Amino acid sequence: MGRIALALEYDGTAFIGWQSQPTGRSVQDALEAAIGQMAGTKVRVHAAGRTDAGVHASRQIVHFDTDVPRPITAWVRGVNSFLPKTMAVTWASPVPDAFHARFSATARHYRYLLLNHPIRPALLHGRVGWLHSDLELARMQEAAGHLIGEHDFSSFRAAECQAKSPVRHLSRLDISRQGDLIALDFSANGFLHHMVRNIMGSLLHVAKGKRDPDWIAELLAAKNRTLAAPTFMPDGLYLSGVSYPKEFGLDTEPLYRQGLI
Repeated sequence: MGRIALALEYDGTAFIGWQSQPTGRSVQDALEAAIGQMAGTKVRVHAAGRTDAGVHASRQIVHFDTDVPRPITAWVRGVNSFLPKTMAVTWASPVPDAFHARFSATARHYRYLLLNHPIRPALLHGRVGWLHSDLELARMQEAAGHLIGEHDFSSFRAAECQAKSPVRHLSRLDISRQGDLIALDFSANGFLHHMVRNIMGSLLHVAKGKRDPDWIAELLAAKNRTLAAPTFMPDGLYLSGVSYPKEFGLDTEPLYRQGLI
């Protein structure tokens, strides 16, 4: 059959991140084991992006190569029968050999869900970030405006980041609120390690009144991670979609389950 693309959703709480680890407790390990069961042979999977421990996905895109003949439904329902309950393939599609889940991507999209409420969440534990402090949304939105465009994001880059360049183009950072739930939508041509969570930490400093919105522009100019706020929790972060050229005909734009994740 050649190359197959899959879309995945998963709750990252119980996983140690996307990338395969000796413990076998990564998203990649679970998916490769399930596809291997269906294919009857070992299969290597390539993803659009590596999510960290505790980070979720509503639309992660992967691909793998196989010469095992199976109906396309086998790569969805069949694979799902071997996956843990917190992970599911939502669609499968044959793609040309020119397609690569990571290198063909033109943009990636993340959503961060933040519960701003005096009491910590129980039913949404692990699914949302939480902050009890009063937040000024207008200050947060003004600060976010400084991040739009192409910048050196060194101040929001993890020390262990392996990217060759810290320059990224952030095309979208929308912030909205419904009741106690704040949603932040990020789109960029690529993201550095911990970039969204590091940005979250600094935006929340501004929203709490600890810094002025212009502080974000100062951080960008400084290109110094030690000057920014601490990395915020992973709980509310979702990989929500990946953009590809139309020639591949894939439905991969951001997806928000139940209007949220």
